[in-house]
Amino acid sequence: MWGTIVNVLAIVIGSLVGIKSGNFLSDSTKDTVSKGVALGVLLIGLQMAFETQQLIIVLVSMVLGGVTGELIGIERFLDRSAKFLEKRYQGESTDKGIAKGFVTATLIYCVGAMAIMGALQSGLTGNHSILYAKSILDGVTSIVLASTLGVGVALSALPLLIYQGSITLLAHFIEPFIIEEAIVEMKAVGGLLIVAIGLNMLELTKIRVGNLLPAIIYAVVFTTFVMKLGWT
Repeated sequence: MWGTIVNVLAIVIGSLVGIKSGNFLSDSTKDTVSKGVALGVLLIGLQMAFETQQLIIVLVSMVLGGVTGELIGIERFLDRSAKFLEKRYQGESTDKGIAKGFVTATLIYCVGAMAIMGALQSGLTGNHSILYAKSILDGVTSIVLASTLGVGVALSALPLLIYQGSITLLAHFIEPFIIEEAIVEMKAVGGLLIVAIGLNMLELTKIRVGNLLPAIIYAVVFTTFVMKLGWT
């Protein structure tokens, strides 16, 4: 678990540095930096999405994920949680900044090969080198994100702890079911969701990203199923 703990600390510390530095920026500077961050988020998402090898799986996963998310009401839950947190930390619920920072950071930190392979390596061998490298990347990213998105970025450390920690603790049971192809398609779907977040940050549209989150699970299940049957 030590690798994940270091990762969590890197995100929290980086977020605190980013929040403090953001306090010294003017509104116009924050707006410009926010748009710059949004463009960077778009780039990260596109790079991840273009790695897909099974486009049809990505498309089907997005459709079914969207339907599932709408039925469950994930976005509503995130909004309500955001309002509670904003009242607690800001005294007044004026926007959805915490939700935006939380969802954006959580996707960036959790969706990717380093999160899964690093946690598996940590659990199976006790070697934390991948997670240490990821911690550096996430720490730097959290400084940039938190400077404009605020405390929601720091809160993303909690789902990361649960996600990576669970994989580490259950590594011996999970390893036989995790295939490389499934990680690639999960990353591609996650990349599309990150693109959606970038578009929302640029205020070009309003995509209910939370309701698309089940698509990540569908991508893993469908890819594993297809590969096991040898349909590729």
